[in-house]
Amino acid sequence: MAGTATGTMADATDATGAAADIATVRAFNRFYTGVIGVLGDGLVRTPYSLTEARVIFELAQRADTGVLELRRALGLDAGYLSRMLARFAADGLVVRERSADDARRQIVRLTPRGREVFAMLDERSRADIRELLDGLPGEDRTRLLTAMRTIQDVLDGRPRRDEVVLRPLRPGDLGWVVQRNGALYDEECGWDRSYEALVAKVVSEYVDGHDPERENAWIAEAGGVRLGAVFCVRREDDVAQLRLLHVEPEARGMGVGRALVEECVRFAAGAGYSEIMLWTTALQRSAHRVYERAGFALVEEEPPVGRFGDVVHGQVWRRKL
Repeated sequence: MAGTATGTMADATDATGAAADIATVRAFNRFYTGVIGVLGDGLVRTPYSLTEARVIFELAQRADTGVLELRRALGLDAGYLSRMLARFAADGLVVRERSADDARRQIVRLTPRGREVFAMLDERSRADIRELLDGLPGEDRTRLLTAMRTIQDVLDGRPRRDEVVLRPLRPGDLGWVVQRNGALYDEECGWDRSYEALVAKVVSEYVDGHDPERENAWIAEAGGVRLGAVFCVRREDDVAQLRLLHVEPEARGMGVGRALVEECVRFAAGAGYSEIMLWTTALQRSAHRVYERAGFALVEEEPPVGRFGDVVHGQVWRRKL
């Protein structure tokens, strides 16, 4: 009986706390939408609602936008978006047509009049925000912007740059490296399972006969979430090889690849190698920029060959240590 009563009280306390949390979020939403003018007749003293302004803003980011892509990006109902675009077209803000490349795909673009409306919305929004920030003392302005960044970081789920750490391998990491390489190169390059088999072989060879003095591997992570990996292995007595560098899509642009490559180079130099090399393909252009910044140079272009269900243009990059 005592246990039942305690459990009931705990459940009631949890429910009360959850209700209070929900009320806090709803109160903040009501307050902030009032601050930025969302609840008035129109956004920033215009005839356009917040959703309509978001659509116009998205259309202004590129010359042509697929209607399906627009709907998915904003999470809008298909019928609702269609009616909105029809109104925009009647007002001379947009034109809609079938894609020349795929008749099944409808594209939409802003007209010159539509871009004038976007410029007006953008300037009024900037002016309102500027007025809001200019009215705050320096310390309060800093607190506000920090809180806003925190909200975005938490709800977006994107790891922060200052949270990323490099750590040695733990149980389960090797299987994760194989799985993620196989999945990512299938999704992004269209490579078949023979590439995943190659990764598994590289990982197996790293474990068999591993020399901890001259070989190492690192996992990049933030908040316990793995974001990437790299291996440094012996190629020859004086030459190390960087292998299996990968960075998860949500962590790209945060310096994760650079940190992994630089750690690999530091280890190779400390282990007594005179040179470090790597093999990649012409397709991995974003990785090329990371290698160049780390001091690697492209020294060999291989002729195209059929590998991984694709035509692969191999490259060898090297750096003196």
